[in-house]
Amino acid sequence: MSSEYPPRIGVLTGGGDAPGLNAVIRGVVKAAAQLGWEVLGFERGFEGLLPPASFRVLNNENTKGILHLGGTILGTVNRGRFTVKVGAGKTRKCDPNVLATARATVESLGLIGLVCIGGDGSLTIAQQLFDAGVPLVGVPKTIDNDLECTVVTFGFDTAVAFATEALDRLHTTAASHERVMVMEVMGRHAGWIAAHSGIAGGADVILIPEIPWTFEPIVRKIRQREALGRPFALVVVAEGARWPDGALVARATGAGRVGEVRLGGVGQRVAEEIERQSGRESRCVVLGHLQRGGPPTTFDRLLATRFGVNAVRLIAEGQFGYMVSHQPPETVGVPICDAIHRLRTIQPESDLVRTAQALGISLGNERE
Repeated sequence: MSSEYPPRIGVLTGGGDAPGLNAVIRGVVKAAAQLGWEVLGFERGFEGLLPPASFRVLNNENTKGILHLGGTILGTVNRGRFTVKVGAGKTRKCDPNVLATARATVESLGLIGLVCIGGDGSLTIAQQLFDAGVPLVGVPKTIDNDLECTVVTFGFDTAVAFATEALDRLHTTAASHERVMVMEVMGRHAGWIAAHSGIAGGADVILIPEIPWTFEPIVRKIRQREALGRPFALVVVAEGARWPDGALVARATGAGRVGEVRLGGVGQRVAEEIERQSGRESRCVVLGHLQRGGPPTTFDRLLATRFGVNAVRLIAEGQFGYMVSHQPPETVGVPICDAIHRLRTIQPESDLVRTAQALGISLGNERE
């Protein structure tokens, strides 16, 4: 770009949507405007970098009123020519020609930096783009809260708040009908949403991927409640909680479809088996994509805004190949390569687990 033009940066949202994406975009635009920079928003994630490049100019005027909106005004895809995730912590290389084409787009548009907002998969793509010569920074996003090198990701607090409210509602109907209500939540191979919402929502049983479980302690917990005159129970199941034999409950990705296996269905199976073993009528509710939609909580709006502002700061300081990270009370930069390829999961000996146990919540692993 000629020096007569203002510096220009790009921003895109990759992977699954999460509450707070628009707040990040707004933070990027407003912080860039303060520096006199122009911002291009690429549509449909990384796919927008490929010919014909799909983007639009973003400014304070056309991003007005998006702070509280769920989803992303730029759109996103988690399938396509940049797909790298093939399993829990497993990735593949992008086609070098695809990476080179994306780099050519960045160069032709004169971008001094690109902000890539996404989770482990999207940041893995970002790292590969960086290695291919694209000057970029990352912003961590996932409701699963399973990304390393940051204490928390935006979207998580909103998902937990919704799941907790759902438990509040299920409590009254479970008590009224003397049923066991099983709630399946997202989280893939990490149990953060299940554990946080389960404790906050007064669950009696929480099943997570990090702790092997069996049905005996679950049924025993239900019997104990019956003996106390409480013939109902709330069970929270993370979608990645493995069956007692160690198997994942999942739907196939589909013929010819590349990517991670689609988890789901464990909640229904748990409800059916609880009913069979306990004789207590059981029902299952799957929250699914409801956890990813809607307006972000105050915490997520603030965190996402801080992330967007600090992503611009990283570009200004030339810290390419870094992502913003929440390390209370500060927001700092850490190498993207340190945050990807391994999942941040709940440690079985953590305070979170000890808290659940101290409350008498069954994790399905208690001994007689």
